[in-house]
Amino acid sequence: MAEQTSLPAGTGEAPGAPHGSTTVHGARPEAAEAKPEVAGAASDAVAPTPEAAAAKPDGAVVRDALSVGIAVGLSGFAFGVTSAGSGLSLLQTCVLSLAVFTGASQFALVGALAAGGNPYTAAAGAFFLGVRNSFYGLRLSQLLVLPRALRPFAAQWVIDETTAVTLPQPTRRAARIGFAVTGLTLYVLWNLTTLLGALGAEALGDTGTWGLDAASPAVFLALLAPMLKSATERVTAAIAVLLALGLLPVLPAGVPVLLSALAAPAVLFLSGRRKGTGRSETGTVPGRGEAGTAPSRGESTTKEITLDESMTGEIATEEGR
Repeated sequence: MAEQTSLPAGTGEAPGAPHGSTTVHGARPEAAEAKPEVAGAASDAVAPTPEAAAAKPDGAVVRDALSVGIAVGLSGFAFGVTSAGSGLSLLQTCVLSLAVFTGASQFALVGALAAGGNPYTAAAGAFFLGVRNSFYGLRLSQLLVLPRALRPFAAQWVIDETTAVTLPQPTRRAARIGFAVTGLTLYVLWNLTTLLGALGAEALGDTGTWGLDAASPAVFLALLAPMLKSATERVTAAIAVLLALGLLPVLPAGVPVLLSALAAPAVLFLSGRRKGTGRSETGTVPGRGEAGTAPSRGESTTKEITLDESMTGEIATEEGR
């Protein structure tokens, strides 16, 4: 049996303290006093995690995803009509929407064919325009972290709209919901309206009068604008737009969009050079004084070290000792 050792009565007791209480030397008086009611309240309260504090309601995520999926999905009418007008059959039009499922590449392909372009050239332009989705996939794979068996199916839904809805979500759960709802809604509606557009091409007439061909870019710009929060992001987007518009008349479809991505590294390079120039002019070194001067001798700093939950001590360190 373990031997019990007891201290003499009164040992460690502070003057005036009740018999049986023990005071730890070095502790602050207010820390030595027990406050059971406060301790009990603190133990009952559970601090929210950062993810829980930043969580977005599932209903709000679904609402945003549905609004994007429905608005862009209806523009499949325009593709169905354009594809039928370019000479593609009903089967070819529907297979394009089912297998390719990226509106910009599909419109580039049928637009080039309608203008009398070479089919191989039209296919190459559509392919280059779709390359951007592979870059989306690199970012979304880290954010969604889907099971390996689902990744091939999810890759079919990696497009502009699903990326724009997924990236701003605060948690992984919200990102997965936004990606799934946007992808499913858009895939079903896009293929359904493609079929209806191809069947009723003659009845619908010119899609320009309906404005359906402008629905997809308008929704994408509306999603992109709130994400441009800093001056660097806004400048990058403006340069990219200017590059795309300037190169559009002289390069095949899809290439101007890819080249406009060069705006990002260009702005980052110039921003880095400007920051480096500013540092060299001021001559300041992080952690030191103005113009690289060290703190004066004898300047002291006070650090507070937590010894345990109820006892803290303060030590003063003098720099230069």
